[in-house]
Amino acid sequence: MKVVLLAGGLGTRLMEETEARPKPMVEIGGKPILWHIMKIYEAYGYNDFVICLGYKAQIIKEYFLNYYLYNSDVTIELEKNKVDVHFSNSESFKVTLVDTGLHTNTAGRIKRIQKYVGNETFMLTYGDGVADINISDLVTFHRNHGKLATLTSVQTPGRFGNLEMDNSDIVSHFVEKPQGDGMWINGGFFVLEPGIFDYLKEDMDAVQWEKKPLIDIAKDGQLGAFKHRGFWKPMDALRDRIELEDLWSSGNAQWKIW
Repeated sequence: MKVVLLAGGLGTRLMEETEARPKPMVEIGGKPILWHIMKIYEAYGYNDFVICLGYKAQIIKEYFLNYYLYNSDVTIELEKNKVDVHFSNSESFKVTLVDTGLHTNTAGRIKRIQKYVGNETFMLTYGDGVADINISDLVTFHRNHGKLATLTSVQTPGRFGNLEMDNSDIVSHFVEKPQGDGMWINGGFFVLEPGIFDYLKEDMDAVQWEKKPLIDIAKDGQLGAFKHRGFWKPMDALRDRIELEDLWSSGNAQWKIW
């Protein structure tokens, strides 16, 4: 089963990092967050990726074109124009890189990779979010409910700590980053049947996947929700990158399941 990764957006909310590179190439622990996402899937035996490119597509292309050398010991003889590779710990990724347009929205990007996934079930997620999700359980859930699409639903923690105070201004109870309002939200990590392309037949270049297509799929009773109660973290802003980096460097990266 192929895994489609959306990696073409401008990443405007992380402009401190994305002026020079696309957001999926922003590094956590010295590796692009895109690599971390791919490792999650690889841990469950899924290593055939289709990556939707857009903003600064050449940087992602160059990364994978040179991936073998980046992860190997090499001897370079400049006079002979010769390169010897001594060791490689590169992953068993198969990567199809598809330029889906600089300004194309997510629905349009998905539409443009149809020929690469063919008439088969495939997975899809965003190129900026990690989780300790059990991909095998997700796929089993999708197959069991028999719908065209499954998304992974998550509950996010509140951004700020809660205080309970008595009348003397003394804090009686403190909870750091409590659960939010209990709402389940879209956390990505989709499993999709090829029938979803029937919802992408019009011009989709300006359309968000989460807007009309996914709304229409839900209206038709064809959208399931796999509830993930574990770790999930998108990298929407600089504070998120810093938090993910801190988790990695402290050995508490819960998404590291490989």
